[in-house]
Amino acid sequence: MKLEEMSGLELMRFATTLPGNMGDQGIAGVIPMKIVEAEEGTVVFKATADDRHSNPLGAVHGGFAATVLDSATGCAVHTVLSAGVGYGTVDLNVKMVRPLPFNEELTASAKVVDRTKSMVIADGVLEDDTGRAYAYATATCRVVEGRKAE
Repeated sequence: MKLEEMSGLELMRFATTLPGNMGDQGIAGVIPMKIVEAEEGTVVFKATADDRHSNPLGAVHGGFAATVLDSATGCAVHTVLSAGVGYGTVDLNVKMVRPLPFNEELTASAKVVDRTKSMVIADGVLEDDTGRAYAYATATCRVVEGRKAE
C-alpha cells in the first residue's frame, strides 16, 4: 500500500514500526521524539529534552513541551482521518505546570475529544513515568482535503 492511500490511523501505526520512527527528519531532528502507540483517536509519544533545548536561564525551554504536545495532539487527530484527508492546527493552548527535566524520557499522550466535519479537538499531557504531569495541551485542528494544509 502507498503512503498516500493509507488512512491516518494506518499511517500512524506504520510509523510506530519504523526503526527510529521519525528519525531525524524535520522537527524530530530538533526535538528527539517518536510515536510509540497509535489507536483510533489516541497516540503516545516518547521524548527527551537535552542541553539543546535549554532557555537562556538554563531550564528546558517551554517550546520543547509545546512542540511535543503539538505533534502528539496532531497525530491523534490524524488517526481519525481517512486517506487523502489532512489537517492543520488552528489553535494550540499549552499549560506548563512544572519545569521539565533534562535527559529524562517523558511520555506525551493525546486523544481526540471532539470531532465535527471540519474541525477536530484533541487533548494531550506530557508526563514522566510516575504519572507526574509537566504540561497539558488542547489543539483545535481544521480538516482539509489532501495531506497538506495550505
